[in-house]
Amino acid sequence: MKKLLSLMLCAAMLISTFAGCGKKAAESSETYRKLYSSELTTLNYLVTGSQDEQTVAANCVDGLVEYDKYGVVQPGLAEKWEVSADQLTWTFHLRKGVKWMDNTGKEVADVKAQDFVDAAQYVLTDTYKSETASAFYSVVANAEDYYNKKITDFSKVGVKAVDDSTLVYTLKKPTSYFLSMLVYVCFLPANGDFLKAKGANFGTDNTSLLYNGAYILSTFEPQSSHVYTKNAAYWDKNKVYINSITETYNKEMNTLAPEMYKRGEIDQANITSDILDDWLKNADTKNLVSPSRNSYYSYFYAFNFDPKFDAQYEPGNWKKAVNNENFRKSLFYGLDRLKGISVAEPNNPEKQLLNTLTPPDFVNLNGTDYTNLGDLKAITARDSFQADEAKKYAEKAKAELKAAGATFPVKILLPYNPTTSNWDKESQVVEQQLEATLGKDYIDIIPEAGPATGFLSAVRRAGKYAIMKCNWGPDYADPETYTDPFAPNDANGKGGGTYNWPEKAEGYTDADGAKTYTNLLTAAKAQTTDVAARYAAFAKAESFLINNAFVIPYGLNNDGYKVSKLNVFESQYSPFGVSVLRYKGQHVLAKPMSMDEFYAAEKQWRADREAALAKAK
Repeated sequence: MKKLLSLMLCAAMLISTFAGCGKKAAESSETYRKLYSSELTTLNYLVTGSQDEQTVAANCVDGLVEYDKYGVVQPGLAEKWEVSADQLTWTFHLRKGVKWMDNTGKEVADVKAQDFVDAAQYVLTDTYKSETASAFYSVVANAEDYYNKKITDFSKVGVKAVDDSTLVYTLKKPTSYFLSMLVYVCFLPANGDFLKAKGANFGTDNTSLLYNGAYILSTFEPQSSHVYTKNAAYWDKNKVYINSITETYNKEMNTLAPEMYKRGEIDQANITSDILDDWLKNADTKNLVSPSRNSYYSYFYAFNFDPKFDAQYEPGNWKKAVNNENFRKSLFYGLDRLKGISVAEPNNPEKQLLNTLTPPDFVNLNGTDYTNLGDLKAITARDSFQADEAKKYAEKAKAELKAAGATFPVKILLPYNPTTSNWDKESQVVEQQLEATLGKDYIDIIPEAGPATGFLSAVRRAGKYAIMKCNWGPDYADPETYTDPFAPNDANGKGGGTYNWPEKAEGYTDADGAKTYTNLLTAAKAQTTDVAARYAAFAKAESFLINNAFVIPYGLNNDGYKVSKLNVFESQYSPFGVSVLRYKGQHVLAKPMSMDEFYAAEKQWRADREAALAKAK
């Protein structure tokens, strides 16, 4: 027997308390202008795992649900839904009359339930190498077997169109957070006929996409400009206030944008640390600057256990070093994270410091934050920077590594993306600080600029680093989402993360095999109905990675300071999925927020959000 699932009840189930609340912005312009410095390599939202590339789909393709500015779930393409008593069958009823449009704004087809099915089959076809397929097949019945070709009949996968307006998902286990997954790209629809015609060419440019969302990508000229135009046929167009967004390519964006803003050429610019004081002291600019809002993107330094970098950086020697636990711990305890964070946030770096992989306030258990469960409680309470401990581990590592044939100083390749504000400066600070703490005779950190375009594919996914600052954002409201970067590959080399490949590390498996991350992760995922047991098991797995220094938690994502004519507190809000990338609901301000206005808006947002969540219960 099915029961109607209240929209507000779902919100209460799926999200805990996060930050924020904003005041109504004054609309002064119908166009928003900004720069970008790193070109998109694909617009195919069914395969990309890059947040920048997912921004296109976030604004151009609607899914079944969306979140309002307080983080309360709202109907999207689904007007209503219900879930079976055993929580395995979710039935969505689509709104009628929604259209697929081409890049010129011409109507192509109706949006139907089958579009979700066809998109799912594309995601699960391994030849397309979708980087988000694992999120889909982690919950949908038989999806993983289809992806791994254990079954070939897609009709057995748990996603079906009963008719044009009724979509049914069958899950392989009860999943209380399933609704929150639906704002991620792998659950978005695509017109089946168009998808079949384009195949691997789907999403290569703006003409090879169809649009059912708030905007159409009307212009896509790589390394020149992107233009988003309001979709005149959008089902919810009365909540879309910005008529067009223009992104102009400029590889010197970080340097030139502030002056371009002063000249009235753009509406947003990052204010980097080297000019922040000047802007705050100048009477003409001090009231234009505001901080960025912390997101739930977790940053961490990853050790690479499968190095593929050039011989000049001595990958063989690095592999010996990184497989030594004492060596890893010397870096873990030797990294002064506040010095690194202070490059972009000199005023309040402590606000961004993160001791765990899962951020605080993401989910909680009966009032206890997840980061205070089990061994995570001690990890959360400590500062990992302990110089004396780091030196002790370094002395132990020296003796052990010399016996293993390693040479010193160990070369440590530390790449960074030159288009990301302050990353180059932060890498230099990390180099100087770690070498000063542990000694240049022990380590030789080598910061190196990666390519401006395709950085993730060329560097991180290619394994061309020794250590590197990486990030991960949640895809749904459950601690499992923060395990995805470190999930080990299966026996066929599939299904794992593309970060640091910890399963290839010595010490990853104890002699008795009882404490491997694989086993801990499997045990946690097996807890599907007992939330307390589930959270405790994931906390144990996360603690294993941190306590054995397979990764160094670093900080929460924050873009530093900015001047912007957008009020971030009007934007759709959820820590997971792509909601925060959307322009829907936002206005262009007459002038940017000042510091005081930002903090006042944030305080009001927090109060209003608390009230909204209370009402949702």
